[in-house]
Amino acid sequence: MINHLPVYLVALSALVCWTPVIGSGHYEPNWDSLDKRPIPAWYDEAKFGIFIHWGVYSVPAFGSEWFWNKWEQKLKPYVNFMKRNYPPGFTYADFAPHFTAEFYDPDHWVDIFENSGAKYVVLTSKHHEGFTNWPSNVSFNWNSMDVGPKRDLVGELAVAIRKKKDLHFGLYHSLFEWFNPLFLKDKANHFQTRYFPVEKSIPELYELVTTYKPDVVWSDGAHTNWTYWKSPEFLAWLYNDSPVKDTVVTNDRWGDVMCKHGDFWTCHDRYNPGHLLPHKWENCMPIDTGSWGFRRNTDLSSYLTIEEIITILVETISCGGNLLMNVGPTHDGRIIPIFEERLWQVGRWLKVNGEAIYGTKPWTHQNDTLTKQLWYTSKKNSAGSVDVYAITLAWPNKGLLRLGAATATAQTQVTLLGYPEPVNYKQESSGLLIYAPLIPTSVMPCQWGWTFKLTNLKQKYPYQQFDF
Repeated sequence: MINHLPVYLVALSALVCWTPVIGSGHYEPNWDSLDKRPIPAWYDEAKFGIFIHWGVYSVPAFGSEWFWNKWEQKLKPYVNFMKRNYPPGFTYADFAPHFTAEFYDPDHWVDIFENSGAKYVVLTSKHHEGFTNWPSNVSFNWNSMDVGPKRDLVGELAVAIRKKKDLHFGLYHSLFEWFNPLFLKDKANHFQTRYFPVEKSIPELYELVTTYKPDVVWSDGAHTNWTYWKSPEFLAWLYNDSPVKDTVVTNDRWGDVMCKHGDFWTCHDRYNPGHLLPHKWENCMPIDTGSWGFRRNTDLSSYLTIEEIITILVETISCGGNLLMNVGPTHDGRIIPIFEERLWQVGRWLKVNGEAIYGTKPWTHQNDTLTKQLWYTSKKNSAGSVDVYAITLAWPNKGLLRLGAATATAQTQVTLLGYPEPVNYKQESSGLLIYAPLIPTSVMPCQWGWTFKLTNLKQKYPYQQFDF
């Protein structure tokens, strides 16, 4: 079916340039030492980011971004798709010239992301297919400068993002590649050899960091033992000596250490535990529930509604996580209208309710036992006390909202974000009863979730309790 692979050239002479000096800083290349590094504050404060899956798989745009792998496995839908639409002998590499990106306008993308309320953007620099979206020194003829767009897609987006003061730039990188001959050689040797990480994957990481200086290094694909990748050596360099050592954050996908090590845990795709974790974590999830990359064979029911997205966002932030929401551009560089609409809707909601999201910490309670569709966040105010935000995903029935987790004092005040007048309340034995404004929900500031701000409650806790 697939009779040739992309041409890989391992530039051994380039390896010297990307070999770090380990141990020059105070983090040693072991997990005990690396886990002691405090996470840079910007990441926990940001709360919401945009993920972008874009590559050669955006050309067939069928099934998912795992198109090549599933075709190679001879799965019937993929085999039939190729038989119907492409001539005999057509290979996956033949898709690359059609990855054209002629409508790719990084400034327009960044405007969309900024309007969504996101505070960081993570672009796939390379997925498991091995195609690099930058002119990598170790990916000859299988990168976006040599074939397809003939552009540095990573570099152009980095420049556009850095024009915005409130956006951080991040990069996803797959450590492994399905069909790279060096990886297959190591696999055949039961990973007792390390040709692929030494000559291909790890040099790419050094190249990405030194060239583009990302504030997020989002690793993926490292399902083998971490000793094969020698991940702690790279991370020690990243934290001690790299140009982003003071700002960079990394996830937990550096081998078989998921949900164990890393600045933030992802554990698995769409991770949303529904309760507070003792470690910073991130929920990465696609708007198209069936794929991370753009796909043509989808329908409306596959896209999350704005109500579903806001629910996921609120649950995630309340439990101490960040939300990284994914869009998949087309092969020619467009973010399709339904993705743009969802991002605009999230941005509209955050313009009203962002105070309850950005820079917040989990409260002593994450949700409320009396009101199932209500989640809490909290934030220290200028007076040094703590404001609590009660985010309800359903407008209170008959205008009455009862909070079982909150107890008022004589100084308590209740307001509704986006509404100019104070809100009345009454403390009862069964909870704090809030009298929501008697105005039609159609004229409320935003109709996908509402936030009541509670000041000077009885509940107190050490604010640092939930610093990650």
